[in-house]
Formats: sequence, structure tokens, C-alpha cells
Amino acid sequence: MMHMVAQKARRGRLISDIIAHGGVHSQEQLRELLRAEGVDVTQATLSRDLRDLGVAKGPEGYVLPEPGAQPALARTDRQQAVERAIRQHLIEAEQAGNLVVLKTAPGHAQALAVVLDGAGIDGVVGTIAGDDTLFLACRSGERARSIVHRFRVFAGLE
Repeated sequence: MMHMVAQKARRGRLISDIIAHGGVHSQEQLRELLRAEGVDVTQATLSRDLRDLGVAKGPEGYVLPEPGAQPALARTDRQQAVERAIRQHLIEAEQAGNLVVLKTAPGHAQALAVVLDGAGIDGVVGTIAGDDTLFLACRSGERARSIVHRFRVFAGLE
């Protein structure tokens, strides 16, 4: 157990150092840079690490939170972050039963997933992101329908 905690701490320091130097635009790029440092990490673990570190994705790539920033954003800040990310990344949203299927440009799905996971959206029990597609598993079809409508409005698709 202690070994895992030490690994996570080391990964966190490496991720912070790499992002601080700038120019990291994707999780895959970050994974490759970590691999070059001898750290092999899964996409899911990397997503959790980025969320835990409070890393955000901006126009210039991933950025670290400002020193002293609160790790958990206020609800209105989270909502604004979701709306901004939806406007920036979402191309299409569709319901499939209790799933929400979100389409993005290639390479943008994971960035959107990090924001959505961090927002703790009511009724969403899990998120899976690929390269250009995300699946949000919702507690009900009704909740999925509501999320699709809201995201489509944010993206200007409705």
C-alpha cells in the first residue's frame, strides 16, 4: 500500500513538472512523456491524476492550477467549466437508452471527460472516453435525455 502511495506521489510530481514546462496538448502526449521518464500509466489512471492535481486544459494545452487555488471548484465554477468545455469540444450529443454519447473532434474526448468527471454531474455514474467519443452512463434514460438536451443547448446545437 505504501509503495502505491509513493508511486502516485512521484507520478504527480512528474506530471506537474512536465505540464509546468508547457506544450502538452493531449493525454497521449503526456503518457509518452511519462513513459520516457520510466513511468507507464493507463489512460484511466492519468485522468484521475490530472483531476486530482486540478489540471485544466486551455488553448495552450494543459495548465496547472494557480497556487492556493481550491482543489474543488464551487458549483457555479464547475457549471461554467462544463459549459465552456462543451462549447469548445462538443460536436454532437445523442441518447442511447441510459447512455449519453458525445462526439468531439479527434483528440478532444479525453479533455472533455476530465472536465465532466470533475464536475460530478448528477445522475452520471461513469464516464468512458476514447479519442473522439465519450459515453456517460446515467442512472436513467430520463436523466440521459435531460443531459443530452442541456449539452446540445450549451454547444449551440439546439
